[in-house]
Amino acid sequence: MDLHDRTRVSEVMSTPLETIGGDASIREAAGRMRDRDISALVVAAGGGCIITQSDVIAAVADGADTTETLVRDVMTEDVETVTPDLLMEEVAAMMTMYGVKHLPVVDDDYVGMISSTDVARHVS
Repeated sequence: MDLHDRTRVSEVMSTPLETIGGDASIREAAGRMRDRDISALVVAAGGGCIITQSDVIAAVADGADTTETLVRDVMTEDVETVTPDLLMEEVAAMMTMYGVKHLPVVDDDYVGMISSTDVARHVS
């Protein structure tokens, strides 16, 4: 990434933010991600939680019933977040440091999502 690049998260993040309730099934979460061509959803009222494609795949691989297993049972908790004014190079460093592919964007409230795909598109 160009060290002189001053691109901010707000210029690259995905909006509108897609959410799902913790009481939804992982089948519903998977369908919503497929239909919207995204790989993570913020869990509404989840207190800083998301569910990702990886969470769903891990649950299915472990034998979970996709209609009975709830989002809250497999979601990723205590997710790191970023602000819209953060520089893209800082986002890339955070993703590497925390080993994550998604960071919700917060400005008083959740406003978007930045993913490793967004970072890769920005670099290319």
